[in-house]
Amino acid sequence: MASKLNAFFVNFFLLVLSVLLFALPQPNLISLHGFPFLAYIAFVPLFLLVRRISFKSSFVWGGMYGLLSYCLFTYWLGVFHPLAMYVIGILYFFWLLCIIPLLKLADSAFPKRGYILQWVIWIGYEYVKTLGFNGYSYGIIGYSQWTLPSVIGIASIFGVWGVSALAVFPSAWIAGAFKDGCAGPVKTWGTGVRSFAARNYGYAIAWGVCFCAALVYGTVKQQDWTAKDSVPIALIQPNSDPWMGGIAAYKKDFETLTRLSDQALEAHPETALVVWPETAFIPRIDWHYRYREDRESWELVSRLLQYLDSAPVPFVLGNDDAVMGPLESGELGRLDYNAVFLFRPGENVNPPRPERYRKMHLVPFTEHFPYRKWLPWVYDLLIANDTHFWEKGSDPAVFSAAGLVFSTPICFEDTFGYISRRFVRSGARAIVNLTNDAWAKSLPCQYQHLSMAVFRAVENRVPLVRSTASGQTCFVDPDGRVTAMAPPSEPAYLAGRIPLVSDYSPTLYTRWGDVWGIAFFAVSCMGLIAAVLTKLRKVYEN
Repeated sequence: MASKLNAFFVNFFLLVLSVLLFALPQPNLISLHGFPFLAYIAFVPLFLLVRRISFKSSFVWGGMYGLLSYCLFTYWLGVFHPLAMYVIGILYFFWLLCIIPLLKLADSAFPKRGYILQWVIWIGYEYVKTLGFNGYSYGIIGYSQWTLPSVIGIASIFGVWGVSALAVFPSAWIAGAFKDGCAGPVKTWGTGVRSFAARNYGYAIAWGVCFCAALVYGTVKQQDWTAKDSVPIALIQPNSDPWMGGIAAYKKDFETLTRLSDQALEAHPETALVVWPETAFIPRIDWHYRYREDRESWELVSRLLQYLDSAPVPFVLGNDDAVMGPLESGELGRLDYNAVFLFRPGENVNPPRPERYRKMHLVPFTEHFPYRKWLPWVYDLLIANDTHFWEKGSDPAVFSAAGLVFSTPICFEDTFGYISRRFVRSGARAIVNLTNDAWAKSLPCQYQHLSMAVFRAVENRVPLVRSTASGQTCFVDPDGRVTAMAPPSEPAYLAGRIPLVSDYSPTLYTRWGDVWGIAFFAVSCMGLIAAVLTKLRKVYEN
């Protein structure tokens, strides 16, 4: 009985350590840049836990790991939406409830080389979890390396999956070394380490060669982008959650946005483009211009149009693009799109005829829920909790202004590699992201978002800028270096130059996309099939 209790406490300690090491490499409350070196040992306790537990109990331990790790890592979801933390907690409870037993199967079916299949399974899982309606990129371990341009340079070939593969393998190898002894008391854990190293040193050397090659490639490919022709732009950060406060707050935000824009244009008269963040201006510009159903909103829209028409440069801004169209009921009504508008003074402002982009990848549950017919109770619960649903856009719009050809992923969209890749393949040569993370009131949340956005520049080798409601407003060069950043959580503008990539040559990632994520998933499936067949053969032989 005592031995079982001791074993439980050891397993529980490994679980808690696994949860902490999942969060610490990424931006967190202790370090806004995270501790990227911890990524290389982050899964050692998890893989050891997998070795110690039974296949039946692995479902429970896996579910607890998924629930606790994401509740700690994305704690800020508690203020995003009343249901957000519950949704993510439940989602990752079930994700890891499935993944940990697969890791256990790999370990038991292949006693000598199971750690290699565990490594492949984890990267395959990271890829699959970004797909579909519930796709969620937060927590991919490769993003923890965002402050190391020499390490993440290989994302231009492999995407983030290559960086994750480099980061996860040491954990799998180290845990494999302790495999023979870790099932017993702690004092026996070192048993077999020497013999394991003697049998598997070749794989460690191969990893070391790959890591060094990645560093060399990431270092050699870096350029001095300041020597390129560039376009001066200004990014505006009003430091407010634009949805809070009603018409009085909308007027105040408008005054803040115009004041900061005027300051930027006065201090930097060479500025050729001004960018406001996601939904920076709340009253629906097109809608109120056409229908004028609310006098105060129309008057504020009118003030905005007058300002934009008299401005010396084009403006890019986020707004709710509302149009009349058929609702699900078949009746005509207002359809809302989370959109970006490009206004050129004297050309498409009055009357408003802006060029526009409508957000294509909406946040699940809080911006989009396609299962109303099958799960009406979930839909009703979301509506009861003040959820604002949007329609999905379909066109990867490419804008051209001030000599810059760019696209504008909106907020959550810059966490997915395939979206920015689609923009670049459509002709964009810069990424201008508009984001609102002000609701989180959390710097770790904002830095976690930034850590993923940096990869979009590296993957496609194009510059990226972010105009955010409260941070992190910044310039990122095509090598993933953050070259300038506005102070977070205060009203500010950030003026800088974005390099022109006139001689653009597509990266291998831009050409192939997430083929390496797909490859890891495919190999993990084949490995698991082999594991099942191996287990069945052993059962039959016995």
